[in-house]
Amino acid sequence: MEVNDQLVDKLAHLSRLAFSPDEKEEIKNDLQRMIHFVEKLNELNLEGVKPLLHMSGEVNVLREDVVIGSISQEEGLKNAPLQDGSFFKVPKVISR
Repeated sequence: MEVNDQLVDKLAHLSRLAFSPDEKEEIKNDLQRMIHFVEKLNELNLEGVKPLLHMSGEVNVLREDVVIGSISQEEGLKNAPLQDGSFFKVPKVISR
């Protein structure tokens, strides 16, 4: 696949970016190197190689649940700038 000015312009338009001529040339070179790398991967013989689904053989490695204490509602509201005794009060952000 050839990376030319038209391709870079199309990608710039789709991504809503603007490039200077120097940046465009640098991006062309970077894209060409990336495409060359992917094409190099196509040369590998992957016959019989299963796709990698997980990085380790472990399944559902989870920590044990531990019950720990919590703060009371009064303690949680203690430093609130605005409250009504049970809830935090915040400025209204949705108008009707």
